Amino acid sequence: MAGNTEPLSPRAKLAVTAGKAAAAVSRAAGRGSGSVIGGRVALKLDPDLLGRLAQHLDVILVSATNGKTTTTRLIAEALRAAGPVVSNALGANMPAGITSALAGGSDAQYGVIEVDEKYLAGVARDTTPKVIALLNLSRDQLDRAAETRMLAEKWREGLSGSKAVIVANADDPLIVWAASSSPNVVWVAAGQAWKDDAWSCPSCGGVMQRPGDDWFCGECGFRRPPPSWVLHGDYVLDPHGSAWPIHLQLPGRANKANATSSAAVAAVFGVPPQVALERMYQVQAVAGRYDVVSFLGRELRLLLAKNPAGWLETFSLIDPPPTPVILSVNARGADGTDTSWLWDVDYTQLAGHPIFVLGDRKLDLAVRLEVAGLDFRVCENLDEAVQQAPPGRIEVIANYTAFQDLRRRVGN
Repeated sequence: MAGNTEPLSPRAKLAVTAGKAAAAVSRAAGRGSGSVIGGRVALKLDPDLLGRLAQHLDVILVSATNGKTTTTRLIAEALRAAGPVVSNALGANMPAGITSALAGGSDAQYGVIEVDEKYLAGVARDTTPKVIALLNLSRDQLDRAAETRMLAEKWREGLSGSKAVIVANADDPLIVWAASSSPNVVWVAAGQAWKDDAWSCPSCGGVMQRPGDDWFCGECGFRRPPPSWVLHGDYVLDPHGSAWPIHLQLPGRANKANATSSAAVAAVFGVPPQVALERMYQVQAVAGRYDVVSFLGRELRLLLAKNPAGWLETFSLIDPPPTPVILSVNARGADGTDTSWLWDVDYTQLAGHPIFVLGDRKLDLAVRLEVAGLDFRVCENLDEAVQQAPPGRIEVIANYTAFQDLRRRVGN
């Protein structure tokens, strides 16, 4: 247990109560979970509330461009073997959403918290985490987030001298650069399918050499550290060389990588890999991701992909042609308003699939698919796309707000 269990002050209690009331009003009005507005109200009344709510918890922070919501869920499931957990399971990962989540965890032992990349250093300062898991960094929402090298530098500065155990992906040079300022790092070989943001050395700017799974800079000597935990096929290899089978209901290699990092985090708190991995099997879907739903008499699998790296991973796990695929892209505030990232996605991997396009920016996506030489149909809405799709389960891939739109439409 974290050492400080000082009770909340009257001001903090008032802030928590006011935040919960604001969240309830938001839910009653049909405006979502209310976690963000509730957190904002609470922090307005007590700006130090996040730290106060975290003081009795062993806090684990999880940050990355992709996979942080799923990894947060897997870690939370594993740590429940050791004690009660509070977590921002729905993905509200900025300070207001995190504050709302922790306000409901007065009896918890562990706080497993997903953190937006921009806010990691600040949330770490406020919550004094025991462990910080860093999974990957790639381009995302260029209109609101810093360029990846700048973000890695902010992490490196913010985590310098941190007392937390940093569980970091040894296969991502940007993650290694960010984590290397910390004195206590556990390196995990979790892989890196998307390499296009990591060809220049974050240390000196030189060209990275990437033979096989290894990487190094020939100019300054910055190189991949030897990992303690390794994803090897369908097994996790622990620091003692023991192999533990991964059995997940979540699809794809990326989720096996998430499970490997999660097992490394759980081990810091004394949860054995076998126990941690067995508990992870319970996770069937994460905030709607990977859910299979019935809609208009058809089966749809809902998949989230928000940026080039995410789309690459998603393409690797969909059923082969002639499985129909629906693609939906928006460009609202939560997505980032810049859709130029569409040109970095290799949509030719969808060749042979019947493709249906919708969303606020369906025409932007249509132009990209046209240039890629693919056959597709532009649809006004999900109903039209489903009705036109040939038989079989439909893979539905959408970015963030488009994904939420689709979940509401199918009642998920």
